[in-house]
Amino acid sequence: MSESPIRIRRAVAEDIPALLELMQRLAEFEHYDADFAVNAETLLAQGFKREPPDFYALVAEDPDAPGVLLGMLVYYIIPFTFRARPTLFIKELYVAESGRGRGIGEALMRAAAREAVALDCASIKWQVAEWNTHARTFYERLGASADHVWVDYALSEMALRKLAGDF
Repeated sequence: MSESPIRIRRAVAEDIPALLELMQRLAEFEHYDADFAVNAETLLAQGFKREPPDFYALVAEDPDAPGVLLGMLVYYIIPFTFRARPTLFIKELYVAESGRGRGIGEALMRAAAREAVALDCASIKWQVAEWNTHARTFYERLGASADHVWVDYALSEMALRKLAGDF
């Protein structure tokens, strides 16, 4: 008996508990779970009540268990870039252990690419931890390449408050 194809769809508010669980698992995997502050209320307010939402999410639903999510891809749109066209920025991609090896990550990336094409985006961008060699190999297999020109910088909350003059 062959497995049913994975269903990729846009997340809806009813997915919040399962989506939050996947986000928490990703936070644990990437070692930022101590700082993880997302909760169900935040997801509802920022992703499903605002127009436009702060983020969008694609989910991979288990075809044999409706409502059970095996993976997620969270993204937002940067509306204006130097190309005078938007960029789709992937913030999170995660596939639950029970769903790995079934093509879910690739299916989510293909769905994101279709979203980007529909929005006339000039590119898709994301970050990956340097230590995550499995993810890097996966992305390169899909045709992505590391950006060797631009280096990410960030201000922590404390640093940005200091720069703003709060401290």
